[in-house]
Amino acid sequence: MNRLLATASLSCLLIAGGCTWVQMAPGASSVRVLSGGAAPACEKRGEVAVSVKDSVAFYERNALRVSEELETLARNEAPGLQADTIQPLAPPANGEQRYAAYRCGGQVPTAGRPAAAPAESAKTYPVGG
Repeated sequence: MNRLLATASLSCLLIAGGCTWVQMAPGASSVRVLSGGAAPACEKRGEVAVSVKDSVAFYERNALRVSEELETLARNEAPGLQADTIQPLAPPANGEQRYAAYRCGGQVPTAGRPAAAPAESAKTYPVGG
């Protein structure tokens, strides 16, 4: 009986230790997240390194969940740098990720967006039918 209780307790500790619930800090919900790519035309405020447990013993955590928690942690750090936009510098690796933090103010960051084509560059016509 004691052995069963010890095994159950150990299992609960391992499962609970592998789960984290990262809460969004005040002010972090207004921080924009850009996709990777070219840096935006904004003032760079610094870099943020964040980490979470990606595995516990033999249990590998869901990669999407780990990625979401890393992003939330980076968003939580941005207001401390007076940044309103973050951008990952590389994909997550071993539960760690680095982000660049920017202050873009009211402007919409333009990283990764193609330049608008001139109005007269192409004409389209309906295909008859």
